[in-house]
Amino acid sequence: MAMKLGLGFHKARISRENFRFARQAGCTHAVVHLVDRYRGEALPGTDPTCFGQTRARGRLWSEDSLREVKTMAEDEGLTLEAVENIDPSFWCDVLLDGPRKQEQMEGLKTLVRRLGKVGIPILGYNFSIAGVWGRVPGPVARGGAVAAMFSEKTRPAETPVPRGQLGNLVYDPAPPPGDIGTVSPEQIWRRFQDFLEALVPVAEEAGVRLAAHPDDPPLPVLRGTARLIHRHEHLRQVLELVPSRANALEFCLGTLQEMAEGDLYETVDRHSREGAIAYIHFRNVRGKAPRYHEVFVDEGDLDMIRVLRILRRNGYDGVLIPDHAPEMTCDAPWHAGCAHAIGYMLGALQALEKEDEISCD
Repeated sequence: MAMKLGLGFHKARISRENFRFARQAGCTHAVVHLVDRYRGEALPGTDPTCFGQTRARGRLWSEDSLREVKTMAEDEGLTLEAVENIDPSFWCDVLLDGPRKQEQMEGLKTLVRRLGKVGIPILGYNFSIAGVWGRVPGPVARGGAVAAMFSEKTRPAETPVPRGQLGNLVYDPAPPPGDIGTVSPEQIWRRFQDFLEALVPVAEEAGVRLAAHPDDPPLPVLRGTARLIHRHEHLRQVLELVPSRANALEFCLGTLQEMAEGDLYETVDRHSREGAIAYIHFRNVRGKAPRYHEVFVDEGDLDMIRVLRILRRNGYDGVLIPDHAPEMTCDAPWHAGCAHAIGYMLGALQALEKEDEISCD
């Protein structure tokens, strides 16, 4: 099969046992989140959707630590395909256009070079100030399985982003009082262009693809800050801003399906034909922004088999990973949810391969 199956691991789930579980389930690749976060005490201005604090405090992931994770994955039969998400303390002033912007940009260049040196080919990122704010868990998937949902009724009051916080994480536990204010579409796109113009040449040289994730929730404005990729057409804008193979997409099917406008199947067709997709978050949802919820991969509004057929027809040979798999009622809810999704994906890909064999006979 040209397409490859992988699994994503947050920092707390990176272990030999979990890598072995992924290999046993049929995966050949891994995507890791290295942002190390902890809950700690609630900080002023945070709300229930805050994930906690980051431990990094601006200390970049070392070449040795990247190589250690890669070696661990390889020892269990997996290829490390991508590092997903950038610690907010690495690039807060890049996103906020703050005084340390150039210093942090140099740090990001160093990080990209380290990925290339270690042999990790993709850096997934979300150029977002408000992050995934407003999603809450609930028994909304089949049989009451817990999954994320977003609506006016379930989300907390939409307050401004407090200083010291970005993308659901606190990077400064003792910031000045107040909030970051508003950010216009023109400002966020200008900052993003600066980011790409600085990083893409370095990524090209290092052999690393920068993969942009669309905004989830896909709304024009959240907490007073403009969102970068909340319509299908914005994917084209991202790619055209700095044309390069190193400027690519972290293609989240669920987020794209949540968008109020646009044809997902046409979007998949176009960008897979162009080779612009670095890797794919394979998940399903019901509803559209501003009211939707996540579900099991086989029960949502999105025809996942149709998506796979398009990808196969266009020769997509990258990695697909389950994303936000609903937690199942058992002693290992995360593992069970991921195993269900991987089993569905593996069976679907094998069935499509068999269809091709029959059509050629």
